[in-house]
Amino acid sequence: MEFYLQDQPFFCSWSGGKDSCLALYFAMQNGGKPHTLLTVLTEDGETSRSHALPRRVIEEQARKIGLRAVFRSATWEAYEKEFTIALYELKKAGIETGVFGDIDVEEHREWVARVCERSGITPVFPLWKQDRQLLLDQFIQHGFKARIIVVNGTMLDRRFLGRNIDTQTIHELKLTGIDPSGELGEYHTVVTDGPIFSTPVLLTELGNSSDGTYHFLNVELA
Repeated sequence: MEFYLQDQPFFCSWSGGKDSCLALYFAMQNGGKPHTLLTVLTEDGETSRSHALPRRVIEEQARKIGLRAVFRSATWEAYEKEFTIALYELKKAGIETGVFGDIDVEEHREWVARVCERSGITPVFPLWKQDRQLLLDQFIQHGFKARIIVVNGTMLDRRFLGRNIDTQTIHELKLTGIDPSGELGEYHTVVTDGPIFSTPVLLTELGNSSDGTYHFLNVELA
């Protein structure tokens, strides 16, 4: 891993999914001191902007990991503004490093670099340019548990909703022709257990919904 975090306090840009979780884990293994999980919610403050996770689920993830959860609410149009405000507040609190779960999409990294530079935050990308398949293998091998809660219907069939991220699911994702890591937004996940969790996050499935393009598995805390 080409980054150095020894004893540095940091926040993690947190979606609740596998990539942000693995980035957090690698940063902790690298000696960093996790402080906060930062999540942007929809403008009503009810669900996460990218993964449609209920706020209470993210709060429970944070509690099981032993970290503080910080939220901002925004439309997509106001996302950058609200995210930047959150970074300024973290900087004032003495947190000058942010951990992000991007793998290899340059546009995402450039956006993060821009908003972090504006806020005086140093961005760190523990997963950057690592092999996508290797990251999936490591996620499973380290004992993390996640399930698919969103699929982009233009790329992936809704039958994958609720599937656990395991070797069989990864094999079936490959057979569809997509990249099984979902880095291009083919699907999103929720992490429920792993070596950084005190105990599993227990969820109840409430059925599926759709906005026409994206299909969602609706969940709540059990």
